[in-house]
Amino acid sequence: MDGPVKERKQLDSAEMGVIAHLYRGEVYRSTIWRTRLDTTTNWSVVTLGVALSITFASPQASPLPLILVGILIVFFLMLEARRYRYFNVWRARCRWLELHFMAPMLKEGDLHLEEHWQDRLANDYMHPRYHVSMWTAVGRRIRRNYFWILLIQTVAYIGKLIVHPLPVTSTEELLGRAAIGPFPGWLILTIGGVYCLSWGVIAIWSERTDAKRAQKRRDPLGMG
Repeated sequence: MDGPVKERKQLDSAEMGVIAHLYRGEVYRSTIWRTRLDTTTNWSVVTLGVALSITFASPQASPLPLILVGILIVFFLMLEARRYRYFNVWRARCRWLELHFMAPMLKEGDLHLEEHWQDRLANDYMHPRYHVSMWTAVGRRIRRNYFWILLIQTVAYIGKLIVHPLPVTSTEELLGRAAIGPFPGWLILTIGGVYCLSWGVIAIWSERTDAKRAQKRRDPLGMG
């Protein structure tokens, strides 16, 4: 922070009331955006369920719906990650107020304004920004929810190729079942492998990023 920091006078009762209402507002906004996260997850689950129903309706049914549903799952994942970035802003502000306003007031009766935590919060209001990158948000949503959705999609697709219409007996037969129109089976399976591997790499990368962020949170003025 540039320049000397002015000492903030103690908050009076009116200002304390304003902050209390501010906290309630931030909790409300975080709750609304948390509900929106659940909505996109539900959409992914429902569309995957529809694809499973169509694919396993009969032994002769095509596994293609399980591939096409991947496009929708990716779309919902990216939409959910975008919503998560908004949710994370409100969540961080709520947590910041809990740590530096609610907890000290209840425990010590002193807000420790000399630590200038209020300046960081004020700056976040004056210059709002996302606290996590898009790819970090994608990785978090994969780790929390979409890992299982993607796992079910992958296992169901491989299972369909192996057991329908009859148990597979050779690699050539497996590749033949995986083929789609002019695209050979080996190409489809390779693209599927890259598809799964990419989301796994993003999830692992975001987990390491979160670990580094957790270390930075040891800084008493680190917000996010």
